[in-house]
Amino acid sequence: MEEKEAQSGVDSTKKKTCDTCNDSSCSAQKQKKDESPEEYADRQKLQSTLCRIQRKIVVLSGKGGVGKSTVAVNLATELALSGQKVGLLDVDIHGPSVPTMLGLENETLKGCPDGLSPVEFGGLKVMSIGFLLQNPDDAVIWRGPMKMGVIKQFLTDVHWGDLDYLIVDAPPGTGDEPLSLCQLIQPLDGAVIVTTPQKIAAIDVRKSISFCRRLDVPVLGVVENMSGFVCPKCGEVTQILPGGGGKKIAEDMKVPYLGSIPMDAAIAQSGDSGKVFVYHSSKTPTGKIFQEIIGKITASLDKTKKLNS
Repeated sequence: MEEKEAQSGVDSTKKKTCDTCNDSSCSAQKQKKDESPEEYADRQKLQSTLCRIQRKIVVLSGKGGVGKSTVAVNLATELALSGQKVGLLDVDIHGPSVPTMLGLENETLKGCPDGLSPVEFGGLKVMSIGFLLQNPDDAVIWRGPMKMGVIKQFLTDVHWGDLDYLIVDAPPGTGDEPLSLCQLIQPLDGAVIVTTPQKIAAIDVRKSISFCRRLDVPVLGVVENMSGFVCPKCGEVTQILPGGGGKKIAEDMKVPYLGSIPMDAAIAQSGDSGKVFVYHSSKTPTGKIFQEIIGKITASLDKTKKLNS
């Protein structure tokens, strides 16, 4: 750390807020008036994790069952394949899908001097409540405070190290867990909101966008999943669900529309078998759609970084 500081011209005599930075503007520099010493130490510990992560993206959905975890897993994997250091945090406490989608159901967590080590998967660091369940059929029957505590532990007690990206698969809706998550991870670089095309699902996109705006979380865009069915034999796309709801609301709410992912049997098969779609099916039409959507997300982040620099 001292050698890096000398190379970058940072004054090593300045008082550190934690073990990772000397930023005098860091929110953990001073104890707040209403904070106890214990609360201040917890906040410093959280900040010491977050300041080692360059970009933090949360994947949200207004309701469950729209493919939020599919988007999160493929986004994180594609970024890792491009050479980025990526973490994938699954905080869907009651329905952790990430271990299954990555074929990691039998993995267990290991301790390290800094707490817990995330599960390594091809250069991707993964954390999920699923790794802590003795039986995958066990239901997590917890009230709000316990869930909030675990989400905080996933950030403070897991040794994420230096990351270019942290992708967070959030629980659906706009309740306690997404709220606590967005308040803990500050600043968030943006949210990707996933919906299906029919109006009854897309209406919830408005709520998710309003949620982000209330919390000052930039909306990177809306992804419309299950937009048409791809015939596995001829490749023709047939509209099954009433389409266009996600795109229409994105336009109405003046947020980017990232694209439409069709129903593709290969996506379902990849999720069930633990073989990530963008890795094994990158050259298919649907695989290219995923890559285009991810390209738009990274381009938006790069544009924002340039504007702020």
